[in-house]
Amino acid sequence: MRVSRAQAEANREAVIDVASRLFRKHGFDGIGLKDLMKGAGLTQGGFYKQFESKDDLAAQASRRALESALRRWSAAAAANPQDPFGAVVAFYLSMAHREEKMDGCPVVALGSDAARQGVDVKASFEAGIREYLEVLGEWIGAADGEEPDGKAMAILSTMVGAVLLSRAVNDEQMSKRFLKTAAESVLKASAGDAEPGARQ
Repeated sequence: MRVSRAQAEANREAVIDVASRLFRKHGFDGIGLKDLMKGAGLTQGGFYKQFESKDDLAAQASRRALESALRRWSAAAAANPQDPFGAVVAFYLSMAHREEKMDGCPVVALGSDAARQGVDVKASFEAGIREYLEVLGEWIGAADGEEPDGKAMAILSTMVGAVLLSRAVNDEQMSKRFLKTAAESVLKASAGDAEPGARQ
């Protein structure tokens, strides 16, 4: 039975959505095409009608995962418009986010994997990371003599590293300390010498 163009596109979007979550859980090389397609309720036979290769899917799934992560940042910020940056820090550097292997930050889940992938996957990550930095730059001021994007880079690096380290250990107390210490550090760094309320 021939699949309509609309159904084929819906199937393709479903595969990208599922892959964006399963890659975060298993890594790019930790799950095969058969299981990716099964997760979307489809057979492996239709894969090459939708994608050029697994690398093609990885690049598109990475883009989708980063878009999803940015929407979550926006939702957290919108819930606390008086302190959007503080709200994102509280959400991102939380034990709940630590446990979200399938829906958490793709930079944490797949950053080291992305470094071993081809240019298309790296391009998806680069675009998403640039958007992270742009959003952070809007929320934080520059420290004396420091470019806003440099400050945003330092803060993003701290946040990503803290979640990564918190996931890498069994000790729950150590995990919590990584997150708590990082949150204190980035909030202090974002405030800098700014006047009260400047982060709003």
